[in-house]
Amino acid sequence: MTGNDDTILEYLHEKQVALSPTGLHINLDREGYNISYSTVKRRLGHLEDVNLVERIDRKGGYYILTEKGQRYLSGDLGTEELEKADES
Repeated sequence: MTGNDDTILEYLHEKQVALSPTGLHINLDREGYNISYSTVKRRLGHLEDVNLVERIDRKGGYYILTEKGQRYLSGDLGTEELEKADES
């Protein structure tokens, strides 16, 4: 997990909306976060792999925060548990 991962997860949690990688990048940039589009897209892929976000529209690629993502943000799920899940 990276600081960018936390920023993406926190933004999705705060806004409670489904966003595409482009929409997420534009909105993060407008709020002063310096995260490139390619990084947003790559990190969303990783976050989907560990089930912290879910891609809800295959065609448009919109992402939402999952229940597991909410548990991670609330501190109920540690990074060690994510790393174990990532290794399997």
